[in-house]
Amino acid sequence: MPTLGNGAIVPTLGLGTGARRAYPGEPGTSCLPWEPGHVVPTLGNGAVVPTLGNGAIVPTLGNGALQGSRLSETAEPIFSLEGVTYAYSESLPALAEVTLSIGRGERVAVLGANGSGKSTLIKVLDGLLFPQRGAFTAFGQPITEMTMRDDRCSFHFRRRVGFIFQNSDAQLFSPTVREEIAFGPLQIGLSIAEVEARIEDTASLLEIAALLDRAPYQLSGGEKKKVAIASSLVINPEVLLLDEPTTGLDPRSQYWLVALLRKLHDAGKTLVIATHDLAIVPDIADRAIVFDESHRIVADGPIAEILQNTELLLGVNLVHEHWHRHGALGHTHPHAHDKPHDHTLEPGLPPT
Repeated sequence: MPTLGNGAIVPTLGLGTGARRAYPGEPGTSCLPWEPGHVVPTLGNGAVVPTLGNGAIVPTLGNGALQGSRLSETAEPIFSLEGVTYAYSESLPALAEVTLSIGRGERVAVLGANGSGKSTLIKVLDGLLFPQRGAFTAFGQPITEMTMRDDRCSFHFRRRVGFIFQNSDAQLFSPTVREEIAFGPLQIGLSIAEVEARIEDTASLLEIAALLDRAPYQLSGGEKKKVAIASSLVINPEVLLLDEPTTGLDPRSQYWLVALLRKLHDAGKTLVIATHDLAIVPDIADRAIVFDESHRIVADGPIAEILQNTELLLGVNLVHEHWHRHGALGHTHPHAHDKPHDHTLEPGLPPT
């Protein structure tokens, strides 16, 4: 069995050291093909990478920095949903007739109150849940339960889409951080040498090199979030899906995350972020898709327009009005639900 630099034995899905699966553009693969002219940014050292399938060298900076990507300006949307409906049970609907498209290179915030369907939408986009009615396509290909049972289709999709769970503990399972980050690259058949190079580059980018030989359970919430992001980013996906990424993070970690998301977008990544943290939305997204509590999209537009629409935000329960007294005068103004605040009322004021 091959080992990493710390002697840990790593899984290879029976491929063996240096063995690799078929990659996009190679004979025998037909699912989710790369578009001509599409260059994928990498975290490696400029070595030939098996993502293009033609021996081309993808330029990299080799020092943990990300290289931007050259993308087709005429490409169809990365994701497209038409009339998608999903329910966990008859009494637990999650998505109702959802229609939307997301283009390459977009930064999209999915907004809504708890239980409105944000996380379910992210799971559909990641191929973890499948529409019960309607259709979902990714990179021009239908994504269904049957599609994702096909190893080739699932392989190509997973290479291109990364998902960061809301709860990092649900995502981390390996004995050490190094093995956690190595898991994905090993599953796609990269050599041990390239896996090691990607681990080092990704750890440098996310400032977690000192954590590589520690167990995930020993880490703080912010450190776990960094490792979770690293375990997805090391695959170098085109798209990152993030579910409530600021949950449990202290202010310093939130600031770091916002800066990272900007850097990833500048490098050509498409970002789709489910959140009700309105404070960070202007810094992480350009477009907002808003769900109401009936699990339907009620608004889709530029961030600035959405956040200025107080009536909309009140209606979908992203902000609420409550009373304050200033001397003899009482008045209302909206508060977002993303930060704790004092609801204590003086006698005589109406309830919030």
